[in-house]
Amino acid sequence: MYDIAVIGGGVNGCGIARDAAGRGLKVLLVEQSDLASGTSSASTKLVHGGLRYLEQYDFRLVRESLLEREVLWGMAPHIIKPMRFVLPHHKGLRPAWLIRLGLFLYDHIGGRRRLPACRSIDLRTDAAGKALKDHYVKGFEYSDCWVDDARLVVLNAMDAAARGVDIRVRTELTGANCADGRWHLDLTDHQGGKEGHAEARVLVNAAGPWVAEVLNTRLKLNRQARIRLVRGSHIVVPRLFDHQRAYIFQNADQRIVFAIPYEHDFTLIGTTDVDVGDDPRAAHISAAEIDYLCRAVNEYFAAPVSPDDVVWSYAGIRPLYDDGSSAAQQATRDYVLELTTPDGGAALINVFGGKITTYRRLAAEVMQRLSPLLPTMGAAWTRGAALPGGDFAIDALESQIAALKTACPVLAPDHAHRLVRAYGTRAASIVADVKTEAELGAHFGADLYEREVEYLVRHEWAMTAEDILWRRTKLGLRVDPEDVKRLNRWLDRHRP
Repeated sequence: MYDIAVIGGGVNGCGIARDAAGRGLKVLLVEQSDLASGTSSASTKLVHGGLRYLEQYDFRLVRESLLEREVLWGMAPHIIKPMRFVLPHHKGLRPAWLIRLGLFLYDHIGGRRRLPACRSIDLRTDAAGKALKDHYVKGFEYSDCWVDDARLVVLNAMDAAARGVDIRVRTELTGANCADGRWHLDLTDHQGGKEGHAEARVLVNAAGPWVAEVLNTRLKLNRQARIRLVRGSHIVVPRLFDHQRAYIFQNADQRIVFAIPYEHDFTLIGTTDVDVGDDPRAAHISAAEIDYLCRAVNEYFAAPVSPDDVVWSYAGIRPLYDDGSSAAQQATRDYVLELTTPDGGAALINVFGGKITTYRRLAAEVMQRLSPLLPTMGAAWTRGAALPGGDFAIDALESQIAALKTACPVLAPDHAHRLVRAYGTRAASIVADVKTEAELGAHFGADLYEREVEYLVRHEWAMTAEDILWRRTKLGLRVDPEDVKRLNRWLDRHRP
């Protein structure tokens, strides 16, 4: 018997489970695939306020998001880092005075403390102008943060499990009914092929794009969920510029596109906004979207980008709250929580929309809504509580890397850097007592060794090569098909 059962292992579901467990509640989390296997690993990788939401007068969402930037950075300084964004002024689109006003608001409504303020730059002399076409001479620069989105989800799940949450991945909610003041859940473990049952006082539907399917197919409530499924797609190409700042480009269709330094040798370009009806499985980039993203950045970059340059692409379905907006890019990115009590007396909370940036506040609001129903729960606690591996000062990343290199001299500098960026203070446990490269174990390409894979299987619910190469790490960009086969063979032999 659980106090809360959470359906969905994305950032919202794992954040809610972590918050609830820290308040002393007994929690079950069920995810039908891998953690962060849906929308939460398919973002633009930003912790940001959303500069363009100012134009939609969504000041509350922008302020809440801006307030969270430095909070999350402090909780996970290994997977979150500050980044400067360059916005070239396009004379045919928004006027310079409007951009300056927007950036002034962006700097001052969100409690910025450590992040640098915005400024104007001369693209004729600034290094950021070298990659751009010559007629872009004026630009603006402001701050936001970058995040490894999938790792943010996993770290929340790890902390939740450490606080007692029963996390079941590859486990599907196949049915549920509400009776006697509690939810009766039917579960199928796809990994072990077993059927199971659980009971909970409260059910949280944080299934992301599947939120309506859970309501109507699994819970059989036949409810018309006000949800709008919008696909956001991204492409990755070889590195287009040498500096570590990102670009934000305005488009004639009133959308914006980012070009972001990615995994040292690449540039991430995104995103699109495409309505996909009611199909949560439509997370596949189209040729038209690839062409759109190439044309968008080619308006600005001196060296053209073509679909042939794309080395990887991904797409995710955003489960936005349907606020009646005519265009997908105008639909609110804010979250909406719906608390109901179906026949039987047990509470159900449905989670619609939301951004990675506001996941912690969303979780806190869920707990606040449930507090009258679960009066024994403790107080709010997550603000400032470090995520696993993030228990060091935000300005101490380089010293963490140096310490790891000293403790394990066999690591190449780039390898040590990647391990600390992924695992923070826990990186040392992965390579503890390693004196030679042979002691790192079997090699699976790039700088992925058996020691790290063992850690991911034991502590982070990784079961497949895809889990490891594309969600726990991004080494899928660097390994070849033979490496993948070798990794899969190892996993087949060592899977619990």
